[in-house]
This record gives sequence, C-alpha cells and structure tokens, in this order.
Amino acid sequence: MSTDLFSPLNLGPLALQNRVVMAPMTRSRSTAEHLPTPIMADYYGARADAGLLITEGVAPSADGCGYPRIPGIWSAEQVAAWRPVTEAVHAKGGLIAMQLMDCGRIGHPHNLPAGARLRGPSADAAPGEMYTDQAGPQAHPVVAEMTEADIEAAIEGFASAAKNAIAAGFDAVELHGANGYLIDQFLSPNINPRSDGWGGAQRGRFALAVARRVVAAIGADRAGIRLSPYGVFNGVQPWEGLDADFLSLAKELGALKLAWLHLVDHSSMGAPPVPESLKAAMGEAFGGAVILSGGYDRARADADLAAGKGALVAFGRPFLANPDLVRRLKEGAPLNAPDFGTFYTPGPKGYTDYPTLG
Repeated sequence: MSTDLFSPLNLGPLALQNRVVMAPMTRSRSTAEHLPTPIMADYYGARADAGLLITEGVAPSADGCGYPRIPGIWSAEQVAAWRPVTEAVHAKGGLIAMQLMDCGRIGHPHNLPAGARLRGPSADAAPGEMYTDQAGPQAHPVVAEMTEADIEAAIEGFASAAKNAIAAGFDAVELHGANGYLIDQFLSPNINPRSDGWGGAQRGRFALAVARRVVAAIGADRAGIRLSPYGVFNGVQPWEGLDADFLSLAKELGALKLAWLHLVDHSSMGAPPVPESLKAAMGEAFGGAVILSGGYDRARADADLAAGKGALVAFGRPFLANPDLVRRLKEGAPLNAPDFGTFYTPGPKGYTDYPTLG
C-alpha cells in the first residue's frame, strides 16, 4: 500500500491517525504573565484531526521568554492552565506535542517576567527589533554571555519543562533547535564565537546536552527536535562546513533514539534552500522518523512521502487559517487565506474565527 498524507503511522507509543502535522507557530495569545488562555484550548482543539499537533514555542524558563504573550511551562500555575488545551485535543482523539523554545538572545526586557534576563552564547545584540506591548518595536539589546552555571540552568530548564509538559497532559515535546533561538544560536559560528567547551568544534554540544537531559527526564520516545540548516532567521548565517556539522548532529541525535527529526526548509520564505542531498543524508544518519516542513501542498507532500523522503509533513500557515485543513486537503477544497494582521494580536480575531467547510 502506498504511503500518503492520510496513511496512519505509529510514532513510538503514539498512534497517529494520519501523517499531517500542524507546525509550531507563534500566536501570542497568552497573558502578559505567560499563562495559556481559554481560547488556546479552542484553537488547538479545533485542529485535533491532524495526526500530530505541535504547539507554538513555549518558554521552558522565565529567562527564555523573548516575545510578548508567549506561553511558558516553568510553573505549576502554567501546568494547570495548559491542561484544558491537552484535554480539548484528546477529547477529539488528537495528539499534541509541546514545542520548547528558549529564545536566548532574541527578545527584550519588557517581554520578560520580573527578575529574568536575556542571555546567549556571547555578549552581543541580535539584528533588528523586537515588539513590546509597552513601547512598540525596540532594538534587540546586548545580552549577557552565558556562564557555565547559566548553561547548566538552561539545560535543566528544558528537562524540567519537559516533565511539566507531560504533567500537563502533552503526548510529547519538541525541542526548538531552529530559527535562531538558543539551541540554534549555539550551533551558529557567527553567534557563538566561544573558545571554551561550548564553541568551535563543540558547537553542537549544547543541543546534544539538552536532548540527553530531556530523554532522561521523559524518555526518547516522547521527544523530537526541530532543526533549520541553511536558515537565516534571527541573524543566523550559513557557514563553511555546515553540511558536515548538521550531518554529525543528526547522527548523534539519532543515537539517542529521539521520536522524530523535524527538518525545516524556509526557501519558500526567502531563505537559501536546503539541498535535497543534505535532507536525505540527515534523515539516513538520524535513522528515525523525519518530519518534512516548508511550503508544502498536498501533491508535493504525497509525492515526497511516497518517495520515502520523510514520514510526516508539517503545514504552518494553511493550518493557521483552516481549522479543518485535514478535511480540505482530503477533499481538495479551497483554503482560507490567513489574515497577517492578526498573527500576533491578542484575542479571538484571526485566531478562532476562521470558517470551516459546511
């Protein structure tokens, strides 16, 4: 039987009804205190017919909150606020993973809880600006260079957050190692010029340390990771030797028996394309399930699944505007267009009010 988007898949202990993944997308609908809100249960519950939902990036610690109104998972109050979300998804037979995103140097003090601070592999400032509710767009500030104690705290923060996610009812977690956030910052030589055991040839050490600690906390079959080779978001710049570095990282992550490797190709949004040869080599080195992501429609998704290029396909903006995307893909129905003006605004407009078929 040929494999397509609507073929079931067993992913470790998770029995997926199809191979459609909802990609993680920042939506900024939490409170200013980084607590999930009731409309988030409506949002994710409405999309529960995907094989797997992956949440927006969730801060594993107070220091990791770079954006306004992104949710967190470091406190008991946040764990309790997430439970209605997982219950809404499970009530409809769905599965949901929490993406753990430490923003690192990306952010502004206005967006952090009291007592938290921005930090990264080096004491520098990211290019561009960060939106704040208090003062509008602000330049990214120079952040603190992480000490050994800071690095250990960040690693443990991911592990503690993973345990909190499982306690909140999530089926798995995904480590955000893409898009220029903390894990990706350590991987990138233009952001990480360190000369100690976390830089140079050891730039992949932080990603592996986080993955190992999370595996020890919740098990490898409940954890995946997202990577974006050739990504240029948040000041990342491709480098000489990139292919070899990511190939080595994929092999070492595969040795941990993670549940999936989520490969992002942002060429549809203007980034350099990820060579097909690198995607194939990383998938082979990883040895487990690969989630393909980046500008897919049904025809291309089915073709790549049938060709064995990956086991699942993630859809981002189409899912944002189409709660019933799985049905629309299956029936070949037209898609709602996303409202860019409401991507990150508070409240239900542009969040829970997109129409469904019928």
